[in-house]
Amino acid sequence: MSATTPEHSTHTGSRFTGPLYDARDIAERDHAAAPDLPAILPVPKQRGRITGFIYRHPTIFVGGLLLGVMIFIAIFAPYLGTKDPTALAPAKRIRDPSALYWFGTDMLGRDIYSRVLYGSRVSLIVGFSVAFCASVLGTFIGLVAGFVRPLDAVVMRVMDGLMSIPPLLLAIALMALTRASVQNVVIAITIAEFPRVSRLVRGVVLSLREQPYVEAAIASGTRVPVIIWKHILPNTLAALMVQATFICASAMITEAILSFIGAGTPPIIPSWGNIMAEGRALWQVKPFIVFFPAIFLSITVLAVNLLGDGLRDALDPRLAKRL
Repeated sequence: MSATTPEHSTHTGSRFTGPLYDARDIAERDHAAAPDLPAILPVPKQRGRITGFIYRHPTIFVGGLLLGVMIFIAIFAPYLGTKDPTALAPAKRIRDPSALYWFGTDMLGRDIYSRVLYGSRVSLIVGFSVAFCASVLGTFIGLVAGFVRPLDAVVMRVMDGLMSIPPLLLAIALMALTRASVQNVVIAITIAEFPRVSRLVRGVVLSLREQPYVEAAIASGTRVPVIIWKHILPNTLAALMVQATFICASAMITEAILSFIGAGTPPIIPSWGNIMAEGRALWQVKPFIVFFPAIFLSITVLAVNLLGDGLRDALDPRLAKRL
């Protein structure tokens, strides 16, 4: 039979015809003419690396920015319109803030603006030095006590004894035994702060030593110092960084208190605590003498605390804010 029936498809050139292919063509035309579905979810915004980081961790950005400004002031204090912070001018004492003296002058005629800017060096040096020394010493003690169990009971009882004394009172007692200097202030505050770091690191080590990879390293005969250096220490850095920021802020406040009561840095050294101590007698009539160093101290401590809070949120996977 040479004729084709409608039920069978025929071939004309390269075109197939028939009921099956006609239905497909109609479906394709209907599909092409169908309107686009409405967008239910908003299109995600594309952010750069820096913009995305600021969006996810605004406290780190704000805290780092404020702290960076304070570090800039401390480094470039001689080039920011300052004078000699120790130069005496009795004829110009207790001047109100003006275009010539931006923050006024104190009872000895010294420029408060210059003293406040140079005082940032003392606070930042003390804060960073104490945070570093306390972190290193506390980390070493915490690692040894947490991994070497025979030493744990003895070392931790000593740390508990130091922690039972308020840090400020302990620092005052230590400063009473030595002469006033920035170095002795750093040592006194470090002794008061490192027990807290050692207890924190010990707690982290006790949880890490039960992990399978540590047990595998012990079973394979790896030496204890190698296990601590390669497996334990890297996993304590996140908590240690956060703790170091809070120690830095606490050290700045403690240094200001020690200087305020006359047990810290020598009066000849311009520090925020010394400036406030010299102006407390004139607080009711000339409050700006205390106000300006107090504002700078508050901003610096706030910056460090914000940085610590942001690092805690960024380094803790349970608190991390991910898009």
